[in-house]
Amino acid sequence: MADEVEIVTEPENEAPAEQHPSDPRSQITEPGKLMRIAVMLRELQEEVRRASPDESGRGMLKQVHERALKELCDVLSPELQEELADLVMPFDEGTPSASEILIGQAQLVGWLEGLFQGIQVTLFNQQMQARAQFEQMRQRGLPTGMPQPGAPGDGPAHSTGQYL
Repeated sequence: MADEVEIVTEPENEAPAEQHPSDPRSQITEPGKLMRIAVMLRELQEEVRRASPDESGRGMLKQVHERALKELCDVLSPELQEELADLVMPFDEGTPSASEILIGQAQLVGWLEGLFQGIQVTLFNQQMQARAQFEQMRQRGLPTGMPQPGAPGDGPAHSTGQYL
């Protein structure tokens, strides 16, 4: 197949080695580009739903879809490239039908939405872990003999007066 997109397994921009593999920053080299491609694909999908494109339009949509796949692979880690290649089916030779275009676009947009949700969950978990670590450090940082706020026996604070 001459028009089939080959998914590259080596990213052009390698992430720094010190980042953990589950860190979203090590999985995507250009998040802005990824978002632009996702929004473009979503709009294409909506346009195909609104108006049934003719053969020429479907041919152009096939080219855009294949180019978007190639561009996505440029910003994804090898693991995500492999996942994308396993899940998104390439179009057959010739001009795809409108329903084939819709299915291909829905497949790709759905995968991207799942990717974004996974990134959000990862970032939320990292934020919660950082908050828990901060609370532990704060608890350890209180001087000995000083009651913790809200601890039993915590009476009214002794005031030395107001300063004007």
